[in-house]
Formats: sequence, C-alpha cells, structure tokens
Amino acid sequence: MKPKFLFLFFISLGSFICHAQTVVIRSHDTHIKYMGRIKMLDEAAELSWSASSAKINFRGTGLKATLKDEHGINYIDVILDGKVTSVLQPDSIRRDYTLASGLPEGNHSIELFKRTEWAMGKTWLYQFSLDKGASILPAPPVKKRKMEFFGNSITCGYADIDSSGRDRGTAPFEDAYFSYATLTAKHFDTEFNLTARSGIGIMVSWDPLIMPEMYNRIDATDSESKWDFSKYTPDLVVINLFQNDKWITKIPQNGQFKARFGDKAPTEEQIIKAYKEFVKTVRDKYPKAKIICALGSMDAVSPDSPWPGYIQKAAEQIGDKNILTHFFPYKNTPGHPSVKEQQAMADDLIAFIEQNIKW
Repeated sequence: MKPKFLFLFFISLGSFICHAQTVVIRSHDTHIKYMGRIKMLDEAAELSWSASSAKINFRGTGLKATLKDEHGINYIDVILDGKVTSVLQPDSIRRDYTLASGLPEGNHSIELFKRTEWAMGKTWLYQFSLDKGASILPAPPVKKRKMEFFGNSITCGYADIDSSGRDRGTAPFEDAYFSYATLTAKHFDTEFNLTARSGIGIMVSWDPLIMPEMYNRIDATDSESKWDFSKYTPDLVVINLFQNDKWITKIPQNGQFKARFGDKAPTEEQIIKAYKEFVKTVRDKYPKAKIICALGSMDAVSPDSPWPGYIQKAAEQIGDKNILTHFFPYKNTPGHPSVKEQQAMADDLIAFIEQNIKW
C-alpha cells in the first residue's frame, strides 16, 4: 500500500474508533452546566445543597453517570429533555448508573437534580459516559436572570411528597423539585440557588447551626469552607425564615434555646434586630439585588401571629426601597406544605413578583 493511501486509511480508522468508543465527560468538563453551590474536587463535583444540579446536552441514544453518595440516602431526579423520567438513590460505593437508553437518535438534554438537602449528605458526580456513537453538545446557556432563596424546611420541600399525612422528614419524602422556590424559579426561567436547611432559624434552630452562620458556606458542614459570592449574583433574593424561631423561642427547656438565650426569651426588639442584621448581611453581599422578606405558609403566619410584624418592622427600619415584604397565606393544615400547598405558595409568590418586581 502506498504511503498516501496508508495515511488516509489510518485517518479513517481513527475517525471510526473515536466515533465508536464511549465518550467520557469528566466532572470538570465545561460541557457540564452546574447550578447551586457546587464544590469542585480533583475528581468529582460535590453536590450537597437542595436543588443542586448538573446538566449536559448530547446527541445520541443513551448515557450513564458515575456517582457516589456519602450515606446512600440521597435522591436524585433524572430529568430527560425537561421531564423527570426516573429517580436515583446513589450507593455509598462509586458506581455507574444508566440515565437513559434506547432514545431516538438526535439531540437530548439530561439533568441530575439533587432533591434532598445537605443534612442527608453529599453526592459526588465523577463523570457522564455517553453511549457509543454519541457526541457531546455545547453546554446549556446560562439563563439571563438569577434567584437565591434562603430558607428552612419549607424551602427544602420537607415531607412534601409524603401523602400519608404523617409529615415524615426522611429522604424518601423530601423533594426540592416541588418546592415553591423551584417552581417559582422555573416559572421565571431563572438560575436559582437554594441555601436552605430544615429546622434552621435566624436566632435559633433545632440544631446548633443558624442561618447567619451557614449562609456563606459552600460546604454547610465545614465552618472553614466559604462560598465565593462573586461566582453567583442573584437579581432577586427571597428570604423565608423565622418559622423555627417562632417555635423555639417559646420552649425555654430546649437545648438550643438555652445555648442561644440562656433562661430568658428574646424581646421583640432583639428579634427585630436579629432579622434586620441578617437582611443587611445579605444586602452587603448583593448590593443591587431585589430582596423579598417573606414568611409562611405554616403557623408563623397564622392569625394573630406577631412574626410577620417583626419582619415588617425590620424592613421598614432598614429603609431600602428594594427590600419588600410578602407573607404567604396561612395554609391551616397539619404538617409541612404538601406538593399542592407548595404549588399554591409558588402561585402566590409569582403573582407578587409579577406585580412588584421589574427585572
């Protein structure tokens, strides 16, 4: 065979091998679009916060992902071409998981969406592996608008898919995909971060960590792990906190009450000051953002509750025209908001934003 033909032969052979072999997209590849506070490790992307996600576009008929979970109790929604098609519960041993197979030949998108909160542990994404003959496409574009939600169990979607009425807060019954926060962000087609934890408050929580201590972390379990706020600047921030403060400040025998307040409950002035200081902290991080100080829809907004008034006074004392207040209607049912009640919250917040926010 002449040299010219040998050269062409090997070029053709090389093209065939590249086309036939599995295409591996490792965690640091820029074809992957991440959303949320993602900690990038040497070999993996660490997803811990509710609604953290990783998304790619590809052309082909199927793909896998290589995952490992800290405790084996997290749940991940698999979103194919915009629809949830399956749910993964990754093992605590690194494994490959089939995300899709037998798809029609053509362009597709796949997204891994962490539906459980960081208290359930971390999930590590090592890579996507496209089936033979597939090819990676450019990463999804970053959306024009951005939101961030600071919240508690309501924002996390705690027990929202527990249809038994037992309000179970374990991983199988929590899905941030149906949280009012996710639903609102999806309505406005925005990027969004959920900086949230069940049981958390501004002054006191059911656990030792309070929001002013957690808000600036990339790894909520590590006080030395700081989030780089320059990486993500929201146009609109929603703060939905004080539900847990409302309860714990009335339980002097609670361990966290004693740790934070000693033997005397905080006064109205102290409550307002604590809320005001946290909002001003958020404002310092995001000088140009619109901020909605919200509350609800559990009993912190029940009739005669003073807590909406505390928030209203704090906002008025700050005196910033771009800081608004909004209180969700009291749902007046037991337990945490269900999927239906989360949707009602989203509808309510969407209407408020459309009426009051220009962005």
